[in-house]
Amino acid sequence: MSTAEQSEPIQYDDGYAPEVGVGPHPLPWPDGERYDRELLTGGDRRNVVDRYRYWTREAIIADLDTRRHDFHVAVENWGHDFNIGSVVRTANAFLAKEIHIVGRRRWNRRGAMVTDRYQHVRHHPDTESLTAWAAAEGVPIIGIDNLPGAVPLERTVLPRRCVLLFGQEGPGLTEEARKHAEMVCSIAQFGSTRSINAGAAAAIAMHAWVQRYAEITPGG
Repeated sequence: MSTAEQSEPIQYDDGYAPEVGVGPHPLPWPDGERYDRELLTGGDRRNVVDRYRYWTREAIIADLDTRRHDFHVAVENWGHDFNIGSVVRTANAFLAKEIHIVGRRRWNRRGAMVTDRYQHVRHHPDTESLTAWAAAEGVPIIGIDNLPGAVPLERTVLPRRCVLLFGQEGPGLTEEARKHAEMVCSIAQFGSTRSINAGAAAAIAMHAWVQRYAEITPGG
């Protein structure tokens, strides 16, 4: 059975959707179990980097698993928050170890642009469950929110192994999450608004980790 799946089409205001990806692979086809015959035949229009063109989803995940980073991303999901998909997409871009959804199991996947299919997503019914998992793994929880007493992210060295925990848009981290976090980091802001978009905050925090610990290669 083929494991191929294509990305959801992007809707553009002018109705024009430029074609992405690559078409059918010219003969002869490459050898190896990592290649998907359906993609080789029909083309690969998925939202993946070039090195993974025509690979099966399982092969891509297995390769990513060999080099995932040491930070996890957790998001509290108590309301209908469209930002969760954006956070998941960014976690894939920065190659988080796992993504943890806390609260409601269902979340809006549209913003993830199917990147969740290449990530390990774990569900926790509540913050206490996440805390128990983190304690068993020996991974500290680092909350990200602009709260009184929070330490500036820009002046803080994040632990190499950690869970970056984000609240939902608007209310931010719950009181329970704040209580269980080893520390809470704030993101410096200089304008008139009280907070920034939750998806943007997640991207900033993940990039702060990447800047310190990730192996950066030319063009990578």
